[in-house]
Amino acid sequence: MQHFRALGAVLLIGSFAVILLVTGPSPAQITKGKSRPLQTKHLMRGLTKVHCGALKKGLDAGPSSAEQWEELMVHAALLNELSFILMEDGRCPDGTWANAATKMLRPGSADVIAAIEAKNLGDANKAFASMTKACGTCHKAHKDKKKADL
Repeated sequence: MQHFRALGAVLLIGSFAVILLVTGPSPAQITKGKSRPLQTKHLMRGLTKVHCGALKKGLDAGPSSAEQWEELMVHAALLNELSFILMEDGRCPDGTWANAATKMLRPGSADVIAAIEAKNLGDANKAFASMTKACGTCHKAHKDKKKADL
């Protein structure tokens, strides 16, 4: 009899594990980290949108002074830092998110930084275009599904 109870407990635990694997992570992992109060939509609006927009505007205008190049560097560096923040505190829900953050946004923004350091506007624009593909990849998988939350 105890053997059947143990088997039942194993089956119950296994069923919960399967349900979690099939349904995926909770939406809270997409809309907010596990322990920090910052919501993903606020991260996107307060950091991503601001710095990506300013970087694009600055690259489109073409920096002509050391101060303007430095301003572009600030925006690119903060976008690079974002690639780390997106992976922390259980915020990352899946491989699409992880790939966009670590294999697209991180190296793409590092390439923008390198081009800015070299004061090479052409390379900076190419790297920026490559970097922003991370946004589209992640938004396609997550934003449309959770439009109100992101």
